[in-house]
Amino acid sequence: MLYLQDMQVFGKRVLMRVDFNVPLDPAGLIVDDTRIKETLPSIRYLLDHGAAVILLSHLGRPKGKKNEALSLRPCAVRLQALLGKPVRFVEDFEKMTPPVPGEVVLLENMRFYPAEEAPEKDPSFAERLALLGDLYVNDAFGTVHRRHSSTADIARFFKGACAAGLLMEKEIKNLSCLLHNPPSPFYAIIGGSKVSGKLGVLRELVKRADGLFIGGAMAYTFLAAQGIPIGDSPCEKELFEEALTLMRLCKKLYLPEDIVVADAFRVDAEHKVVSSVEGIAPGWQGVDIGPKTVDVWKGAMQDAQLVFWNGPVGVYEMPPFAKGTEAVAHMLSQLSCHKIVGGGDSVAAIHALHLESHFSHLSTGGGAALEYIEKQGALPGLLALEAASQT
Repeated sequence: MLYLQDMQVFGKRVLMRVDFNVPLDPAGLIVDDTRIKETLPSIRYLLDHGAAVILLSHLGRPKGKKNEALSLRPCAVRLQALLGKPVRFVEDFEKMTPPVPGEVVLLENMRFYPAEEAPEKDPSFAERLALLGDLYVNDAFGTVHRRHSSTADIARFFKGACAAGLLMEKEIKNLSCLLHNPPSPFYAIIGGSKVSGKLGVLRELVKRADGLFIGGAMAYTFLAAQGIPIGDSPCEKELFEEALTLMRLCKKLYLPEDIVVADAFRVDAEHKVVSSVEGIAPGWQGVDIGPKTVDVWKGAMQDAQLVFWNGPVGVYEMPPFAKGTEAVAHMLSQLSCHKIVGGGDSVAAIHALHLESHFSHLSTGGGAALEYIEKQGALPGLLALEAASQT
């Protein structure tokens, strides 16, 4: 595919898909502007090279209807402050006056239109969007796994005139090293709630990783599959055979050595640490990895050349049970190797601990990062860019 630097942008109107799907508080204020900041290099590159910039994004799930609570207007205000120059906000793209070189325009939430998420509802929608620009750039890695009008379908109207932005390029180059001859030892830490939600990525990682470390609620399915009592912990019994198969295929699998258990799923619940060998008693449930687990994992990773981490290893949203996830973040920050974190709560933990500078790459798309690994890069948004790059 083509990249931003491959394009002649001077004097052109560049239609750029970004991911401004930022968290908002109840008052509609932006809680975390990381995703906006990540697009600044591409926007500044275009401005510095004499282009007019028209930004497309979505926010939340308005289900094809206008919803003022999910307007991108706050993002325009924040972007203007970050850029230090005016950002024109346009509510109706079909009434937009064309921007001039050096101008930045942000269009209203693409998901206010039914055809954004369901292109078949209005095949002309992507074409009408395409008429706004001379060139198309996709810099929204977090949505590249969706075949939506502004992330995939639109590219076919820009044959030889579309490219991946600087953020997209960074994401692809970092994540592709997990798939193609990763340096050894390569270790992967996978957490989160369900094995079923990450089965595809686990199947790919066992082929490539020298060690797989499983935490979070998904670990209890692996423990239970071996006959270890897990009390009232969540478990997917239908995946026992799959879990055992993954364990056989993996070069080395690390499950929790000890577990923080609680007598209720509450922040103020009574909790204690138990050994994984003895298991979890009825009436108790696992909520985090214990200190011994962190020590064992830390020792096992000292020779790492590459580490990939996705998903919390405990109930991260409850502070008493976030210690394992925070300990993993600290542990990885001290390793001298290439470290890639696949979005979501893992990245949130790193930001909260101010450890960003100790990691090689923090992905802006948790779901997209996992699907990139699972489907070996063959995602709708990327396939569309590759096809349209061929003149």
